[in-house]
Amino acid sequence: MNILDKIVAQKKIEVAKLPARIIAAGDLHDAMLERNEARDFAKALQNPKRGSVALIAEVKKASPSAGIICKDFDPVRIAREYEAAGASCLSVLTDEQFFQGSLDYLKQIRAAVKIPLLRKDFIIDERQILEAIEWGADAILLIAAILSDEQLNQFHSLATNAGLAALVEVHDEEELERALKINPQLIGVNNRNLKNFTVDLGTTERLAAKIDLGKSLLVAESGIHSRADVERLGHCGAKAILVGESLIRDGNISGKVAELLG
Repeated sequence: MNILDKIVAQKKIEVAKLPARIIAAGDLHDAMLERNEARDFAKALQNPKRGSVALIAEVKKASPSAGIICKDFDPVRIAREYEAAGASCLSVLTDEQFFQGSLDYLKQIRAAVKIPLLRKDFIIDERQILEAIEWGADAILLIAAILSDEQLNQFHSLATNAGLAALVEVHDEEELERALKINPQLIGVNNRNLKNFTVDLGTTERLAAKIDLGKSLLVAESGIHSRADVERLGHCGAKAILVGESLIRDGNISGKVAELLG
């Protein structure tokens, strides 16, 4: 069993503990209206706050591949520093067991910043989409590798019809082909293989050539450490990058953001 299989197995245990209910688009739409505040995740990526490539900066304490990334972890402080440095959006890890994240972080960060938030987790059930809205997300991540075609289409439709952005993540040609069938506004290419955690920026370059970039905004994810990396990914069509580990590890968030975005 690879790490992705282990995460999904644990997620099924967690989801089984959620209150039993059938989630309709109307439920999600009503939950969005109750927040009385709209933050447009996709629009923020189309209009970078700094530079020509939008930054989704990730609030991340740990990962299965890297272990503890930030020992002195203060999610609100980090989120505020990201916003001040020029991030267009934030990604907030909410998986507890493998990434030491929390839905509480999502709620706390929403109260502290004004930019849109992505709930970074492993969505396998529509109840998690409602949960994301209730805790403050403006967007969710849909990982093609862990969803059937039916789930991918259903979750994407539920989210977007409610006004919640959906970043559809792929990491190979087969997953991209499946993702393109639902005409996603946002496609994330993960340069990290979620099964063995190897990283290759060439993944984005290879898959970008198969995406109609006039219809879908391309987000490059993982393995981005330098200005040269950003330029390389921007050259192949990425309009946004999702970066966490290199920002957190550097210790100087504003300086690292300035380096990456130019």
